[in-house]
Amino acid sequence: MRRVAVIGVGQSKFGELWDASFRDIVLSAGIEAIEDAGLEGREIEALYVGNMSGGRFLSQEHIAALIADYAGLAELHIPCTRVEGADASGGLALRQAYLAVASGLHDIVIAAGAEKVTDIVDKAMEILASGVDREWEVFNGATLASLFAMMARLHMDMYGTRAEDLAMVSVKNHRNAVKNPKAQFRREISIDVALNSPYVAEPLRMFDCAPISDGAAAVILASEEVARKYTDTPVFISASSQATDYIALSSRKDFTRMDAVVFAAREAYRKAGIGARDIDVAEVHDSFTIAEIMAYEDLGFAEKGKGAELIREGVTEIDGDLPVNTSGGLKACGHAAGATGIRQAVEITLQLRGDAGERQVDAERGLALNIGGTGATAVVTIFSR
Repeated sequence: MRRVAVIGVGQSKFGELWDASFRDIVLSAGIEAIEDAGLEGREIEALYVGNMSGGRFLSQEHIAALIADYAGLAELHIPCTRVEGADASGGLALRQAYLAVASGLHDIVIAAGAEKVTDIVDKAMEILASGVDREWEVFNGATLASLFAMMARLHMDMYGTRAEDLAMVSVKNHRNAVKNPKAQFRREISIDVALNSPYVAEPLRMFDCAPISDGAAAVILASEEVARKYTDTPVFISASSQATDYIALSSRKDFTRMDAVVFAAREAYRKAGIGARDIDVAEVHDSFTIAEIMAYEDLGFAEKGKGAELIREGVTEIDGDLPVNTSGGLKACGHAAGATGIRQAVEITLQLRGDAGERQVDAERGLALNIGGTGATAVVTIFSR
């Protein structure tokens, strides 16, 4: 397997982008990535795009061909493939692009992710709930929020995690987003505001839940030999690992642990030849604040049941020993389902290159965790400078 580097990154703004179409936001991210890499565009040999549900959000299938058409790639007749795994679609697209380059099949590949949801915002949560078991969970009244609320309640009962801990995750991520010009919510909130916001599914309140966003992101990958022709500071993908678990919570052994994350992380650390303690910065899937605390544990940053201690002690703050979600995370940067995994890769790349501006941290290695649904799919990617 060849070494694979990120040579270009791009991202649209995330949020309620009423004045931009799906095509507009994808093109803005793609053009930014191509310019960042110093390419003309004709060098790209393949495209993988993560998209959760264009057929329902846009009444548009055949997303990869659509993007190729409007990105000017159709005349190159390169292979373009859509990848779907609920809100892990972006992470999966990145993994497929990585494998295509690592295997020697292609030298330069673009991995993109995009979702446009606000045009039918009244049905967005119903569509996102298709990422869990519709027959056994949604049909019986469960929502994404209520399923994560069950996980949160059990975590509280078993390990003493508090509502204040969840609120601190939200406050941290909002504070980080202030420094991110592409973030949806660039304003700070207080613990009191978070704790007094309305319940969505007890114990989860409004500020425990990520928004439903429009957005797109893109990264350009190249083999090491090719990458060094375009940049003196390549960011390498040290490992990419994927794992799968039961889609329904009722089938899992432990509601407070996402086994797909545990197994994907173990494999990624093994491939990279490192351990959890070697990670300097991370972007994790905080669709709900409890998911970030569980990620601390499942990724090996904290022992089981002690994830809340990291947020209490400031370890995961932007100036802490292990900054997590420097971008603002899904909670404040925004959650455009198909784009999230790619957006995480953009942030880690910027951090390792030293291009993250006001939110810059000191990091040699970074990790991105992208999950689908309540954790039935997990993708862990490790990056190194």
